[in-house]
Amino acid sequence: MKHVLDRWIASIDRNRLQRPAMFAAGLALAVGTVGGPAAIQAANTPASAAPPAAAATVAGNGDAPAGKAASAAKKPVAKKAADTKKADAKKADAKKAETKKVAAKKAAQVRFGYQEQSTYYFCAPAATRIALTARGHVVSQYDLAKSLGTTENGTNSAHETTRVLNKVNGTDFYRTREIPGPSAKPAEMDRLQADAVRALGSGYPIVANIKGTALDVNGKAHSYEGGHYLTVVAYRDQGRTVQIADPFDPSNGGTYWMSTISLANWIAERGYSA
Repeated sequence: MKHVLDRWIASIDRNRLQRPAMFAAGLALAVGTVGGPAAIQAANTPASAAPPAAAATVAGNGDAPAGKAASAAKKPVAKKAADTKKADAKKADAKKAETKKVAAKKAAQVRFGYQEQSTYYFCAPAATRIALTARGHVVSQYDLAKSLGTTENGTNSAHETTRVLNKVNGTDFYRTREIPGPSAKPAEMDRLQADAVRALGSGYPIVANIKGTALDVNGKAHSYEGGHYLTVVAYRDQGRTVQIADPFDPSNGGTYWMSTISLANWIAERGYSA
């Protein structure tokens, strides 16, 4: 009877231990049935596959990344510095150009080939030839005399030298200036000075038709009472003084300096090509 009782008690104890396990299993089964496949899939999804909450939060704020924000902050400063540098460079270039312009006004010299006139009446062909050499043209005095209509009586006027200079150079740069009175007026002196700066500054010598006597800057007298042609090849002092290449006077390399006022009065009653 005791053995039977012991087996019955043991059976009761086993059933008592199995009930919680069975209850847990039944609960799990119920959850799976109610939640369905989605709940099961969520339970089985690895934690690393879930979207990062922090990243989603940053994107949702609409803010630019820190690196781009810093770059955007620097751009206005960099642009302002670049604009300032460009403006400074522009001012420096303008100053250089102005300095060069001022220097050009103060003095100019053309390169030329001097040649003494071959006959006493070839002064116009010789002076025209000197002017043309500065532009790279080498023409004989004889050929130029034919073009100028030069005879033993000389060459008619500055209109002829203007025409031939433009023809040989293939340009219309030269024009004839006349000083009709017995002496130059202040306005005509100023115009000769301005023409010297303009023409010589552009590399074009002036051919002048003169008459009478004039003094150079050293006080030496140059006299051509019957008329003469000569070439102006340089200026200084902003055109107040000019250098003359005289085809009849080969001394001192054929050149001398004279004030523009003296030259203007020397041209009086005649004219020049500039």
